[in-house]
Amino acid sequence: MSNAPAPAPTSRREQILKEAARLFAERGFHGVGVDEIGAAVGISGPGLYRHFAGKDAMLAELLVGISERLLDGGRMRVAEGGESPEKVLDALIDGHIDFALDDRPLITVHDRELDRLREADRKRVRRLQREYVELWVTVVREVHPAPSETEARAAVHAVFGLLNSTPHLGRPGSLPGRTDMARLLRRLALGAFGAMTDGVGATGAVSAG
Repeated sequence: MSNAPAPAPTSRREQILKEAARLFAERGFHGVGVDEIGAAVGISGPGLYRHFAGKDAMLAELLVGISERLLDGGRMRVAEGGESPEKVLDALIDGHIDFALDDRPLITVHDRELDRLREADRKRVRRLQREYVELWVTVVREVHPAPSETEARAAVHAVFGLLNSTPHLGRPGSLPGRTDMARLLRRLALGAFGAMTDGVGATGAVSAG
């Protein structure tokens, strides 16, 4: 897994989106004006309209875009395969950790602002997210076949919650470095999936303990 910081935006449009995500995460969608986003990238507020119709369009591109990137990345990792289903699961975990560490503002924006999207965009995000979850469920069940599909799906959601907790883990500088944090998250995710099989008997039923 690459532990290098996320690459810098390569176009003015990407710069605008990066700064919009940061500002939306810090101050909320309605707490940020177009002029402030423009100032963050060195252009006038009206100049943003050459790239986006407005803040709503920026928010939609941020949230639809990251959902598309996660799904496309997951599909690529599955298609590339590996020596075993375990290797494919490792690759999925690594890819999501990169997102969780490098795109923390987007996690915050998604949690707070998803309901502000137009209905069509919100439905698109939800559909992409469901497809991403099912991609993981298929791989997880290949690695851990004993638990039911329902249990595997619940475990995937729980691991996403664990990995996506990065915006809430403390002040900058209070956490391990990026490489160490990535390793810790990876161990935690693998441990969570491994714990899913605890108490599962040969029939796949969870024992009462």
